[in-house]
Amino acid sequence: MRTMSAVVAAAAIAGGLTAAASPALTKSYPDRPIHLIVNFAPGGAGDILGRIIANQLSVELDESVVVENRAGAGGTIGARNVVNAAPDGYTLTVAQTPEISINPYFMKGVGYDPLKDLQPVALAGVMPLVLAVPANSPYATVAQWVTALRARTPMTFASAGVGTPGHLAGEMLKLKLDGKLVHVPYKGAGPALNDVATGSVDFYFPAYPSAVPLAQAGRIRLLAVSTTKRATANPNLPTVAEATGISNFDFPLWVGFFGPRGLPMDIAQKLNGAINKIILEPAVNAKLKAIGPEISAMSIDQFTAFVRGDIAKYQEIIKDANLKPE
Repeated sequence: MRTMSAVVAAAAIAGGLTAAASPALTKSYPDRPIHLIVNFAPGGAGDILGRIIANQLSVELDESVVVENRAGAGGTIGARNVVNAAPDGYTLTVAQTPEISINPYFMKGVGYDPLKDLQPVALAGVMPLVLAVPANSPYATVAQWVTALRARTPMTFASAGVGTPGHLAGEMLKLKLDGKLVHVPYKGAGPALNDVATGSVDFYFPAYPSAVPLAQAGRIRLLAVSTTKRATANPNLPTVAEATGISNFDFPLWVGFFGPRGLPMDIAQKLNGAINKIILEPAVNAKLKAIGPEISAMSIDQFTAFVRGDIAKYQEIIKDANLKPE
């Protein structure tokens, strides 16, 4: 199984330079507000990163960027709205791993093929998931938590929806360590985090940026990260792989911008250039890195190769874990 670092490296090699030059950019673009759809509920990583970048994108393009959350069905409802939108650059999505790399190949009746029906525009960031438990949980360390799992202590785990990386991370633990784990899906990271904080569920793997505020408020406890390497934003947190010995336990979450297939390449290039400029601007870059993501500006070709590699990775995970749609 390829790790996310391998996927990123492959994308960089395969992508090369930016896509070939397209005809002169439509001079009027944008001449009205851009509609940016976030495919999960407020409070998740895509929502946080998307709004930070959207605020700056409106400045960079000198036009309003209106953000709307359309949650449900593992992110596929919002994505389908963009698939069916006019390919004119005025309807985009802040998409994440679930609705691009997992659910179109895992759920029935999604209604789109991301490789055929969406145009990759730009990568915003790649971040670890983090193992979160209630603040009053009996597990103060990941070692204590793993001991309980190995003892097959009955536990429930939340996810931001069926087919999200947090769901698959829990299913991997169920397969390897504890067949008694029970999955409790939600319609986004915000509702799932709230129920972890209240103790309604035992643990959850949210993206690092969405977990930090509740951890700082003392409502949840962070025990480990879901990637094979420790997170730059919090290197003191061990990895689940270290604690469990599951060497291929690698479940990051990435966030990126897409438009409908048929989006004119000159518009896609303008958006790619603007977003890459924003995420590399020192003040924004520092703000993004402080909440967890690894930032890597990619050309459209590189981002497209990255997406293809990530899809292949999750298809392998689903096959190896023998996961079936719920």
